Amino acid sequence: MTDTSSTGQARSEAPAPRRRALYRLMRYLPLVAPVLLWAVPCWVLLYAGQHWPLPVTAGGTALFVLGLVAMPLGMARGHGRRQQDAAAVLGDTLLGVSWVLFTWSVLLGVLLRPALAAAGVGDGQDRARTVAWAVLAVSAVLLAWGYAEARRVPRVRRLDVRLPRLGAGLDGLRVVLVTDTHYGPLDRARWSARVCETVNALDADLVCHTGDIADGTAERRRAQAAPLGTVRATHARVYVTGNHEYYSEAQGWVDLMDKLGWEPLRNRHLLLERGGDALVVAGVDDVTAESSGLPGHRAHLAGALDGADPGLPVLLLAHQPAFVDRAAAAGVDLQLSGHTHGGQIWPFHYLVRLDQPALAGLSHHGARTVLYTSRGTGFWGPPFRVFAPSEITLLVLRSGN
Repeated sequence: MTDTSSTGQARSEAPAPRRRALYRLMRYLPLVAPVLLWAVPCWVLLYAGQHWPLPVTAGGTALFVLGLVAMPLGMARGHGRRQQDAAAVLGDTLLGVSWVLFTWSVLLGVLLRPALAAAGVGDGQDRARTVAWAVLAVSAVLLAWGYAEARRVPRVRRLDVRLPRLGAGLDGLRVVLVTDTHYGPLDRARWSARVCETVNALDADLVCHTGDIADGTAERRRAQAAPLGTVRATHARVYVTGNHEYYSEAQGWVDLMDKLGWEPLRNRHLLLERGGDALVVAGVDDVTAESSGLPGHRAHLAGALDGADPGLPVLLLAHQPAFVDRAAAAGVDLQLSGHTHGGQIWPFHYLVRLDQPALAGLSHHGARTVLYTSRGTGFWGPPFRVFAPSEITLLVLRSGN
């Protein structure tokens, strides 16, 4: 690996109009969402014609009210200035529980109840109680399964990616992608070590981490991140920042990754050479970097490619798939991203697609740009993954010849 560029200093491009509109909408969600997430399942489970005994109705209502109060309070104390891990675990878990309950209260309330009525099953109370028990059963199963999915070591997803401009000397280059590890309130030091063991078993030429290492500062999450120092690669280990680094003193994470032997690609590139051919490996800060106010942090693709031979293929690390419009305009061959978590808890997938051009997997953009979006290696917030399994990705690059 040869370093051939320096960090660029330029203003990052403005977000697309649809993203700005989504951000404006997101400002109001913290006020409305908690009420909807708890009120809808409360109504479907307790007040939609079931006629439960008074102690059941009163006790159930008290639990929903308690959840409505504890969830935002726990998240505020856990992820705000106080950074109380126990509060974060409580708030995040309640967020996941309420989302699953809300989803299946709506789906089964809308679909199952009319189906029971059409089939002539029972009276109104019987159908209401059937829906309530179905919601509770489905939610319990999905939450238990989702928790196991979130806490396990990710399976390896393997795929070949053909790049027409890649030289024959680089055919078969093994690139491993980990991203969105999100070390956080739940201590996952052992999980982190097992992830790194899995990566090392893949015999990678290049290992990439595309950001969102943790929720919390480098000092606070150092023990969980330390196993990253054991990762091996034939040529290099490279890293770019994600948006969550900018909530947690991003420069501290850049410095720690550097100490652990990773190469922070902050708007610059390296040259990977093998068999007489070369690949430009470039990286940019996350698109939220400039608004963080940290000096020198910004997403600057021109700086990342400054000095690179335009005839060489380019592999770009950019945390968010939305950066692919700029990558395609610059003629990047392959962009590796994370950020989406594949939706993490269905049907959040559909909301992610309002903000990002891809949810997971390979997609093609512009004349030659291929985007690979990982579902992420860890999880953010709620310790659940429902219909969005985590992954460690092995991409084998294939020459166009």
